[in-house]
Amino acid sequence: MLDFGLRFLICNVFISVFIVIMVGVKHLFRKYLSARMQYHLWFFLLGFMAVPFLPTNIFAILQKLPSLHLLNFPKRIFLSAPDSQVIMNESSTIGKVNDFAVSISSKTPSPIHLLIFSLWVVGTVTMFIIAAHSFFRLRTLEQSALPVQNQQVKLLYANCCKEMHYKQKIPIYSTAFLKSPATVGFIRPRIYLPIHLISDFDAKDMRFMLLHELQHCRQKDALIGFLMNLVGILYWFNPFVWYVLKEMRCDRELSCDSAVLHLLDETDYQAYGNTLINFAEKISLIPFPYATGMSGNMKQIKRRILNIATFQKGKKQGKIRGFLIYTLIVFLLLSCTPILAVFASPQKQYRLPNDIQNISMIDLSDHFNGYQGSFVLYDTSQNLWSIFDIENAKERIAPNSTYKIYDALLGLESGIISSEDSDMTWNGEDYPFDTWEADQTLDSAMQNSVNWYFQSIDSQLGFSSIKSFLQAIQYGNQQISSDIELYWTDLSLTISPIEQVQLLKKFHNNEFQFAPQNINAVKNSILLSSNSKGSLYGKTGTGRIDGQDINGWFIGYIETPDNVYYFATNIQGAAKATGSVASNITTSILSELNIWK
Repeated sequence: MLDFGLRFLICNVFISVFIVIMVGVKHLFRKYLSARMQYHLWFFLLGFMAVPFLPTNIFAILQKLPSLHLLNFPKRIFLSAPDSQVIMNESSTIGKVNDFAVSISSKTPSPIHLLIFSLWVVGTVTMFIIAAHSFFRLRTLEQSALPVQNQQVKLLYANCCKEMHYKQKIPIYSTAFLKSPATVGFIRPRIYLPIHLISDFDAKDMRFMLLHELQHCRQKDALIGFLMNLVGILYWFNPFVWYVLKEMRCDRELSCDSAVLHLLDETDYQAYGNTLINFAEKISLIPFPYATGMSGNMKQIKRRILNIATFQKGKKQGKIRGFLIYTLIVFLLLSCTPILAVFASPQKQYRLPNDIQNISMIDLSDHFNGYQGSFVLYDTSQNLWSIFDIENAKERIAPNSTYKIYDALLGLESGIISSEDSDMTWNGEDYPFDTWEADQTLDSAMQNSVNWYFQSIDSQLGFSSIKSFLQAIQYGNQQISSDIELYWTDLSLTISPIEQVQLLKKFHNNEFQFAPQNINAVKNSILLSSNSKGSLYGKTGTGRIDGQDINGWFIGYIETPDNVYYFATNIQGAAKATGSVASNITTSILSELNIWK
C-alpha cells in the first residue's frame, strides 16, 4: 500500500500537468467547441484519475497472484539458504555446484512514507463521511417527497418529453426541502420539483426547468456527478482537481442550457435567460453531492447568462470544424495515457523494441509444474525468438545472482580484478556457508555465488560508478538503491527475461566494446559444460523473501559449431521457486527442442 502511495503522488504530479494543459487547450479553442464538447472533454480527465487505481493488465495481475511478494520493498537481513546452480558434463545431463541465495524481509516503511499515506487515508475517510452524511440527507428527501399531482405540471412534463423525443419514463416528485429543481439517481433517475414552484405555476418557466432537468437525465449527469464526487474524495488534497470539478459542474450546466436553447425558438432565448435570472434570486446550491439541477453560485450563473445572450445555433461548417478540433484534442489526450499508466503500474513492463519481430509463441506450460513464469529462447541462425508467456517475459523482476555476470565484468573493466589476477582474500568473517569462508577467485566466486566477493567490487567502485555502468550496458531499469550491498536482489534493480537474452547476446558478441580478455574471463567463469556438440554457459539466481524462495532464474547460452542459442527462464511462486528448479525446467525444454541433450 505504501508503494501505491508513492506512485499515487507521482501520478498526481502528471495529472496536475494534464489539467493545466487541458484548461489551456479549452481556453484556446473555446470559440470552436460546443458547450457539450467542452463538457465531454472533462470525461477523459476523469478517466486519467482512475488510472492510478487500476492495474495495467488486470488479467495478467490475476495470473501473477503467487508472486505478489515481489511488490514489497525489502531490507537486507543475512538469513541465507543454499540453492543449486547447474553444471553439466559428458556423463550426466545435470549436476550441482553450490549457489547461495540470501533471504531478505519486508522493509519497515519510512516515517515520511507512512505519514503521507496516513494523511491521505485520514482525509479520504473524512471526505467519505461527509459524502455519506449528505447521502443520508438525500434519502430523507426521497422519503418525504410525493409524486406530483398537479395536472398542469404532469401534462407539461409529458409534452416536454415528446419535444425532446425522450422515451424513458422519469418520475417527478414534489418536495418542500429544495429551492430549485434537482435530478437524483443514476440507476433510477428522478426529478424533484420544489412545492413553491408548483404552487406559483408559470407554464413557460416550468417548461424551461423541465427541459433542463430532462437534459440532465439524457446526459446521465447523475452518474457523472457520482464519479465527480468520488474523484473529489480520493483527490481531496489536490487543488487542481478541485478546480476541475468546479469547472466541470459549470460546463455541465452550460451544456444543458445549450441543449435546451437548441429546442427553443430564438424569441424564447431571452425568456429562458430571464427565468434563470429570476431563479437565481431564490435558488441556492443543491446541498446533495449526488444531485444535479439548475442551481449554482453567482459566478456560474453569470457565465450561463452570458452563454445564453451570445448563443447561436451552429452552422454545419462550424460543427464539422468543431468536431475535427475535438477529435484532435481527444487523440492528444489519449496519447498521454500510457505515460501516466507507466507511473501507475504496480509492476513495470519492458516494451519490446522494433527489432524484435520474428516471434514464435510456444506452449511450455507442462514444464512449469504450477509455477508462474516464462521461457525465452533466441536462435541466432534463424533470427527467431521463441517465447512462452510473453506477458511474464516482459515483466521486470529482480535479477538476483544472474547479475553477477555483469558485476564481474564491471570489476574487470574497472581494474579491481583482472583476468590474470582475480584473487580476493577472505577477511575471516563468519558466513553460513563453508565455501564462502575461503579466499576466492572469479571462477570460484561465480561457481559458489559468493556475495562478499562481488560486494567488495561494488564497495570499491561506489554508487555513481555502478549507476553509470548500468546505464552504459542498458541493464533493465538501471535503478539501484543508495545502499549498494544487495541491490541486485532488493528489488531496486529489475530486468525482464527478454532483456536478459538481449544482454547475453551483447555480452557474447562484445557489443559493449570492452576488453576481449575481460569478456573471455567472465565467459570462462560461467562455463557449465563442454563436449563435442558444443558448450553450455549459464548462471542461476534465487530470490528469497521472508525465508521463502519466490523467484528463480536460469540464464545463459549454448554455443554449437554452427549456431548460438540464448535463453532465459524465470519462475515465480509463493515458495520453492529457485534457480535450481529453473535450471531443471530449462534443461527439459532444451532437450525437448533438440538443442541440448
